[in-house]
Amino acid sequence: MSRIKGGPYTRRRRKKILKLAKGFRGAPSIRYRIAREAVEHSLHYSYVGRRLKKRDMRSLWITRINAALKEFGISYSRFIYGLKKGSILINRKILSELAIHDKESFSYIVNQAKEFLTKEA
Repeated sequence: MSRIKGGPYTRRRRKKILKLAKGFRGAPSIRYRIAREAVEHSLHYSYVGRRLKKRDMRSLWITRINAALKEFGISYSRFIYGLKKGSILINRKILSELAIHDKESFSYIVNQAKEFLTKEA
């Protein structure tokens, strides 16, 4: 059986990796072997980063809500507990946006949560 070299396919595969490595400094942007390793690492880091971003954003929203709640004299945990008791289903992203941009609506929600807390006690 004769040997098949597969030149165009190999070239295409290597060009794809080198294209992904464009912008890397030094050898990883030029040499295929090193570029392949660098690209694999970068793809893994971007995959992990996309998951970490979700965590970071949630903690940012919680921090913003907590800061806005200081002027109402209620802690974040009590506020969330009051929302759960009152079956008010608003996610933290929207709550943080309301706390920043629409103070009236946010104060209404806080007062509702406080009412449900006082009914419990």
